[in-house]
Amino acid sequence: MRRGGPAAIAACLAGALAVLAGPGPGPGPGAGSPPWGGRRPPRSYGHLEGDVRCRRLFSATRFFLRIDGGGGVEGTRCREANGGVSIRSVRVGVVAIRAVHTGFYLAMNKQGRLYGSKEFSPNCKFKERIEENGYNTYASLRWRHRGRPMFLSLNSKGRPQRGGQTRRQHLSTHFLPMLIS
Repeated sequence: MRRGGPAAIAACLAGALAVLAGPGPGPGPGAGSPPWGGRRPPRSYGHLEGDVRCRRLFSATRFFLRIDGGGGVEGTRCREANGGVSIRSVRVGVVAIRAVHTGFYLAMNKQGRLYGSKEFSPNCKFKERIEENGYNTYASLRWRHRGRPMFLSLNSKGRPQRGGQTRRQHLSTHFLPMLIS
């Protein structure tokens, strides 16, 4: 037994389309607009905060970043020379770098000098950026030199460069976070 004919099917389809289309533009504010006011929806990156990655930071100048037991920062060619660091996400795009074996945090002072700090402070926050070539750069979040960011950098001899002399384009500021195996 068949119920309804082509007219009943057309009425059913028209009702379904009306439901899918939603309310039409009306006189009230926000009618027909998304709940966030027509702008881009708010982003939620809470899942990235507090993330910890254990890595070795390998510089494009072919040195591994190392923070020794006295708080000194240097580059070493030896892969197994206690060069492991934990990179903790403080907030989106901002990280703290801590040596696994010594427990020192990587920090940069107002003059752009790198050092190891036993306690976490605002000097220990770095802005992490992935560059076009796949390397990461780390700029001090707190300090700038003449309006320009100061970067973590190891020169061709493995010594840290002062932040005021560094630029994002310099290969000495480019680091590959390599997995610790």
